[in-house]
Amino acid sequence: MYRILSIGLAACFLAGCAGSNATSSQADTQADTEALEALYWARLDSAKQSFTEADVAFMTGMIGHHAQALIMARMAPDQAASTQVRTLAARIINAQNDEIASMQRWLRDRDQPVPEVHIDGTKLMLHGAGDHSMMPGMLSAEQLDELAASSGPEFDRLFLTYMIQHHQGAVSMVDDLFDKDGAGQDEAAFKLSSDIHVDQITEIARMRRMLDSLFLTTQDR
Repeated sequence: MYRILSIGLAACFLAGCAGSNATSSQADTQADTEALEALYWARLDSAKQSFTEADVAFMTGMIGHHAQALIMARMAPDQAASTQVRTLAARIINAQNDEIASMQRWLRDRDQPVPEVHIDGTKLMLHGAGDHSMMPGMLSAEQLDELAASSGPEFDRLFLTYMIQHHQGAVSMVDDLFDKDGAGQDEAAFKLSSDIHVDQITEIARMRRMLDSLFLTTQDR
């Protein structure tokens, strides 16, 4: 009987030790996880401080630049644009709205002034930003009015011509950013600007093909 009791006590003791060890192991794992999470957030906060004034100026300027592309693209449905041009315009609206939101978030996360976009017809108002009219590729008021007054194939021609000009300006803005010492090192800034560069170059090539096709169609008439 004493032997049975001893075995039972030993089993209980071992079970208690095992439970204690399991609890200790879980606590250690949780502590390690919390430490890793703290390190991750600390590095993320540190990365957000690696931006330059050139990065801020680029984001601020590109918000206004993209906003003018929205003005142009929104005209397509009302100006009897072709199906192909309306599809392109819709794609531009979706992409540049998303990028504007990303750039505003980038500025907000770094406690920088965030331009707010307000569009009224062909008029663009940017609250919290300086003069944007002289940025590369921006259309003049006269060009915007000319685009707004056109329709059908003429609208298609002007839209493609002016949007190519506009996109080329955006590409040059990215090139200028990367030419500045220390700029574009912030991971989010690099990804945003690189994506803009690739997307704009791709669309320029597409629009040139569309413009060539439009010219050939006009010649055949």
